[in-house]
Amino acid sequence: MIMSCSFEKTKSMEEFQECSSKSMIVISGSVLLQLCGEDRNSLQKFILAYLLIARNEYVLREIEELLNEDELYLPSLDCTELKKKRPIVKTQTRGNSGDQRSNDCFLPGIHDDIALDCLAWTSRSDYSSLSCLNKKFNMLIRSGYLYNLRRRLGIIEQWVYLACSLMPWESFDPFRQRWMRLPKMPCDDCFSYADKESLAVGTQLLVFGRELTGFAIWMYDLMRYDWSRCPLMNLPRCLFGSGSFGEIAIVAGGSDKNGHVLKCAELYNSEVGSWETLPDMNMPRRLCSGFFMDGKFYVIGGMSSHTDSLTCGEEYNMETRTWRRIRNMYPGGNRATQSPPLVAVVNNQLYAADQLTNVVKKYDKENNAWNVVRPLPVRADSSNGWGLAFKACGDRLLVIGGHRGPQGEVIVLHSWRPEDRNSGGGDWEVLSVRERAGAFVYNCAIMGC
Repeated sequence: MIMSCSFEKTKSMEEFQECSSKSMIVISGSVLLQLCGEDRNSLQKFILAYLLIARNEYVLREIEELLNEDELYLPSLDCTELKKKRPIVKTQTRGNSGDQRSNDCFLPGIHDDIALDCLAWTSRSDYSSLSCLNKKFNMLIRSGYLYNLRRRLGIIEQWVYLACSLMPWESFDPFRQRWMRLPKMPCDDCFSYADKESLAVGTQLLVFGRELTGFAIWMYDLMRYDWSRCPLMNLPRCLFGSGSFGEIAIVAGGSDKNGHVLKCAELYNSEVGSWETLPDMNMPRRLCSGFFMDGKFYVIGGMSSHTDSLTCGEEYNMETRTWRRIRNMYPGGNRATQSPPLVAVVNNQLYAADQLTNVVKKYDKENNAWNVVRPLPVRADSSNGWGLAFKACGDRLLVIGGHRGPQGEVIVLHSWRPEDRNSGGGDWEVLSVRERAGAFVYNCAIMGC
């Protein structure tokens, strides 16, 4: 019998489920070596180690000792998180296991169900290398199956997608500290040099801008590793507020091609690649910001005309499909020369980077008020908030901005975990420094999948 496992989340650590002796296999380090073959640094050993650690905490110590002896590096492996998973056991017949030992399986001697489950735990940074192994791996990566499996298992990696003044689009893996350049966008010169807006939704990066023929949206898809055109909104626009939640995104407000300020909103579904018109907001607004919090979509700030600033916010309930106006949600508003509000949501708590006072503020939901939390690691008032990114990346806040020093212009990624403040510690950390990238952040989006 071969054991095939799938995971489900548990709130607390429980004892592993008891299995009958007929279906349970006791796996040891010696068996691991037999399955991996003579090459102890093979990809199979890397994947099998993930499998064993994820499924049986009782062999964890033995596997760790085995891997330490062979000096094998397992990137992005968090044993603590893996221990929180609880296996549900199902069995496969011996006849099926024999079929899976053919050369057509992903890993010789391993059932494909187990191999796929194991591949889902590998870092997304390795997917491009895996796709180069053979046609079967290439088809697997490009099919999107692993991304869907990761979503079911609750595996999320937050990556930063960035475009700066001297740097084309690049992605940054915070855990691996790895920068990866995206393919060149096949757009015209007008789109390249005009102002753009970006949004990450599902496994797609959407970049909104203008081409010679009008509004355009270019989409980078992780599964194809390439750019393609995305369908236009039902009412194309710019300077809108937007936010994403899993495989959906909402854009609201903005200006149309004639400069009229809009109050309409649309929902984008990345799985089907279509736009759906939503009910209108209570007020038109441009240069606003959007975000999801507590399962609802919000829009704050912006301007209702070229001179009138807005201090109210609006909340969209996706179940009732209605908008609710929240007075004085963004006191002070933002002037026409200022950037849209720099806001980010971490653990369903809203934070903002004040462009005038250079501090981080936290929103008090009960009292509809803002409280100062800490100073920003960079100045935002020097350029009225433009050229600076303020984003949520997992349980951290990211402040990404340019710096001019003796060695030229660099982009610095600062990171801070708000939870550390509750324990009396924590300060801004320099997550990465990107040299020769310029000193101005044009676009930034965080993709979690």
